[in-house]
Amino acid sequence: MKMRCMCLVLHAPNDLRLDERDAGPMAPNQVLVKVAMGGICGSDLHYYKHGGFGTIRIQEPMILGHEVAGTVSEIGAEVTHLKVGDRVAVNPSRPCWNCRYCHEGLPNQCLDMRYYGSAMRNPHIQGAFRNALVCDEAQCFKVAAGVPMSMAALAEPFSVGLHAIQRAGSLIGKKVLVSGCGPIGALVVAAAKLHGAAEIVATDVMDQPLAVVKKLGASQTINVAADKDWVQRYNANKGSFDVMIECSGNEQAIRSGLEVMRPRGIVVQLGLGGEVSLQQNLIVAKELSITGSFRFHAEFELAVKIINERWMDLSPLVTQTFAMKNAKEAFDLAGDRSQAMKVLIDFEAVA
Repeated sequence: MKMRCMCLVLHAPNDLRLDERDAGPMAPNQVLVKVAMGGICGSDLHYYKHGGFGTIRIQEPMILGHEVAGTVSEIGAEVTHLKVGDRVAVNPSRPCWNCRYCHEGLPNQCLDMRYYGSAMRNPHIQGAFRNALVCDEAQCFKVAAGVPMSMAALAEPFSVGLHAIQRAGSLIGKKVLVSGCGPIGALVVAAAKLHGAAEIVATDVMDQPLAVVKKLGASQTINVAADKDWVQRYNANKGSFDVMIECSGNEQAIRSGLEVMRPRGIVVQLGLGGEVSLQQNLIVAKELSITGSFRFHAEFELAVKIINERWMDLSPLVTQTFAMKNAKEAFDLAGDRSQAMKVLIDFEAVA
């Protein structure tokens, strides 16, 4: 008998529907997860509002979502580390383990990656915003008793932030600038705090997200739209910051950040944007290192461990939760940075 599930399916920009679909067959090494919570990501919003981003566009109806946690309700015959009733966070990243990058220990660069809720390949990789999800046992990481599913659902975006910190190297005693304080930027602030940064200055163009990052560990916040002189305060004597994690993808944010970096500082570009123009003279004269950060791999297990052991309180990030049937309202609100930070969907709520 085929398993059926209710899914949040995007048919076209702003056309999000609650559709019933086949949950799919379950292989011996797979489990069926009853999804409890899911977080709306920036990429989900790009699909919802614009049908994609850049050259990537939806060509067929696609289930959205990749930040989920839930409870194992069924296991395959070869599953050894999970049992029915286990609470789990689900890693949406499924590398092939056969390509050159997987063999080199770079699975986040996999040439045949299957990532939930992605239109980068055809047919599209369907997402995890459904009330029943068949996934590999290896994708599931146990969530400790008492940990809210709302926190477990943050494991994926927190992993992105942790990977960016790993790309920056040791932060112990360092002065760190985090540029752009959406949900990922906010989690970068939390990760930087956890990794020993002596001071974290967070910048954004709105006060609302800055209030959240203050609760997550920022030493100081700056609204750069209102404070036009902030660069001048920090660029004296060739700059103030050892590390910048740039999370906005905005050209002006990047250019301003280069001005306030100290010589031999490290710039980690995490935010996605278009082509930008950079001051080569600053990069050369200050001997700056610029590196990218893309997704994550081993950091997912670490993120779950941090959440399980409550090393940090990430709850200030979650601003609203909606029942699955009200998903369109959730997506509309999630795109309003003046009112929302991380918006969650409760797949178990009946009201």
